[in-house]
Parts: sequence; structure tokens; C-alpha cells
Amino acid sequence: MNSKGPPAPLECTEIILESISDGVFTVDLHWRITSFNRAAEEITGISRHEAIGRYCWEVFRSNMCEGDCALRRTMEVGKSFVSSATSIITSNKKQIPITVSTSLLKDGSGEILGGVEVFRDMSLIEELRRDLRSSFLFSDMISRSPAMLELFGMLDQIAQSDSTVLIEGETGTGKELLSRAIHNLSPRQDQPFIAINCGALPDTLLESELFGYKAGAFTDARSDRQGLFSAAEKGTILLDEIGDTSPAFQVRLLRVLEDHTFQPLGSTVPIKTNARLIAATNRDLHGLVETNQFRRDLFYRINIIALRLPPLRDRMEDIPLLVDRFIAKLNRRKKKLISGIDEQALDLLLQHDFPGNIRELENIIEHAFVLCPEGPITPRHLPAFLNLPIQKLRSPAPIDKTVADSERDAILKALHNNHNNRTAAAMQLGLHKSTLFRKVKKLGISLPEQDGRSTRS
Repeated sequence: MNSKGPPAPLECTEIILESISDGVFTVDLHWRITSFNRAAEEITGISRHEAIGRYCWEVFRSNMCEGDCALRRTMEVGKSFVSSATSIITSNKKQIPITVSTSLLKDGSGEILGGVEVFRDMSLIEELRRDLRSSFLFSDMISRSPAMLELFGMLDQIAQSDSTVLIEGETGTGKELLSRAIHNLSPRQDQPFIAINCGALPDTLLESELFGYKAGAFTDARSDRQGLFSAAEKGTILLDEIGDTSPAFQVRLLRVLEDHTFQPLGSTVPIKTNARLIAATNRDLHGLVETNQFRRDLFYRINIIALRLPPLRDRMEDIPLLVDRFIAKLNRRKKKLISGIDEQALDLLLQHDFPGNIRELENIIEHAFVLCPEGPITPRHLPAFLNLPIQKLRSPAPIDKTVADSERDAILKALHNNHNNRTAAAMQLGLHKSTLFRKVKKLGISLPEQDGRSTRS
């Protein structure tokens, strides 16, 4: 018969700490390590003999040690923190991702003795996540949408050509990002990439920006100035919002595309250009051609390779990927440790229509970063409009219909008040009688055959 009884509680704790796969260490009030379990040794590559007695930052060399240390926050505010993401440097100088949870270390009487940190090696999970993400990643764009994956599949071939590209898509869908991807994949990648928003500039300024000018070309032109076509020589130039350009500018641009030459303002000497042109627009260029708002010949010149970026509402499967990407980006930029987004908050995002597309989603996540101090983003960190009833957001009453309904009600009420006397009703409404008849006809209001005036007389 075994004479030994069950292990004492302290022994039980040690057995448990030595058997788990998470690293655990404790520090005293002076930040010196007082215990270091077996898993902590395996993850860091540092023996407990080496670790105990040293400052914790000397052992872990975590990027968290340099700024927002979770254990330090726990010691300062007396609060536990769960699953903060960071990385440490191991004994063989390898950086590995970990998540940490921290708590105060107290004795039986509640006196604070120091802090305890539990950390988990996330290398395998990060590797799997990276492999999964890489299959959806192309240049700086990420998507699992079939339409986007098909587009990614063509980009390499498109980039190798010198043909003009037209990118169509709503505002915020990433037209400039796609243009940069084409440039970065092309043989021109070491040459300049220059983007200009054509819709933001008046004709004369746009032309001087693109083509440059000679001294004396206009009042303030005191010296020659190089234009963007010269600056982008052998590189790529993106003409964004090309659908907003004037007919006069379209003529000048057509000449550049046909002859590969341009003339600076005030010059009569044409200059050759080798810049590749990419045009982008959020407007329906084909429709503009049909209504003579955009030159047909220029349209065919720039529409050699046409790419259409789908709006975010047509690729909602990308939202989780994009949210993860923006959180990682903002964690780096703002030195925070936001761990992700919870299910309810993600569900609210998935129910939104995103008229502002990816740019709107990024702004929403940045908004959440301001309000979320730590942990995951929850619904209360999101902008208030996302928490409104969905039906209200998705089915707003068209303003034209609302105005028409109000006018109809006012006219019917005025007619009723004046016993169908058209003249009196018009006076009550402050309208000329002919205006009243026009509105009655437009709104489809049925009037009685007899005017109230004749009835009363």
C-alpha cells in the first residue's frame, strides 16, 4: 500500500504548470522573474536557471516591452488582460508571434506579490494563416472573391504589355491600388509611377500639370516647368477620374495617345513620351459616349484593356480578410494591441451596403480603433449608423417620392378646405392657378368635373 497521500495544493499547482503547453512566468514587484515553467523554456529556448532572477524584458525582448506592455498595464491598473498579440525574440534570435494573458499575483491575504503572464506560441497558427492569406493576396490587394481572383489571374500578362488600361469601378474600390499593382509587376517597376486626379483640376491647370509649360506661356510662368508626362518617362501615369474631363482636354489627350507626343503650354515643339497610360473612372464611360459627353475616339483609345473592380457589396466574402488586414495595419501604426473583431460587430459589417466601398470599411475600422482601448472590436466601437435597424438603412424612402406625397396631400387638403374651388385652393397654397393645374396633372390627382366656385354660385 502506498504510504504517500495526495500531493499538497502547491505541488498540484507546480505539476499543472509543468504539464501545460502554454509558457508561464511570474515577476516580483521589481520586474525580476521568480518562476519559469517548462513550456516557457521550450518556447523561448532559455532555461529557467538562466531566466529566474533576470528582468523579464531581458529574457523576452518582446516588441511589447518597448511600449504598451500588458503585464505593466496589469500591475499599474490592477486589471487582467487576455490574449494580447505580440512577438518575442528566442535564444536563437528567431522572432515568434505569441499571445499573452496577464494577471496580478497575490498571496492568501490578497497582498500583491507581483504579476503572472501566460503566453502561447502562435507560430504554427500564424504560418497556416499566412499560407491561407497568401492564396488570396496579390500585390497589395487581398480578396477571395471569384471576380477578383479572375482579375488577379490576368494582371501579370497585362503588366507585361504596354497597352493602355481602363479601370472602371465605384469610388473606394481600389483603382489606384490596382494601377500600382500593374506598374509594380511591369518591366517599368523601377521607373516612376505618377497618379493625378483629373476631376479635381480645371483644364488649364490640368494641362500645365500634365504637359508642363514654357516661360511666358501665361502671366505667372516665369520659368520652364516639366510636366508629369515628362516626369513619368519610361514609367506609368494614372489619369484618375478621366470621365470628368472636358471635351477640350480630351482632344489634347487623344493626340498624346495617337502620336505619343505632347506640347508644353507655350511651346510649338512636340516632345516624345514613353510613359504608359492607365485611365480610371467611377463613371459609365460608355454611357457618356452615347450622350456625347465623352469622345468616342478617345474612349476606344483608352479602352484597349478594360478592367472592372466590383463594389464591396458584391464581394462581401472579402470583409473578414480586409478587416484583419486593416486591424494589423492600424495596430502597427497606432502601436495598439487590438486582437480582432467579435462576431456581432462583424455581423453588423456584413449587413452594411458600403456605398463608400473599401475606403469606407477602412474608415470604420479606424473609428473603432479610437474607441476600442484593447481586446476585440465590439458593436459599441463601431459608428452609430451601423447599429441602426437594417431595414431603415436599406430601404430609405426616395426623397422625390416623399416630396410628391407631401405636395399631393397639401393640394387635396386645400381643395377640400375650399370646396374644390381651384382658384381659392391655389391662393391658399400660394401658387398661381396655372401652377396648381400643372402640379395636379403631374401628380395624377383626379379633380371633380365641376369647380367648387361654380357649384357655390
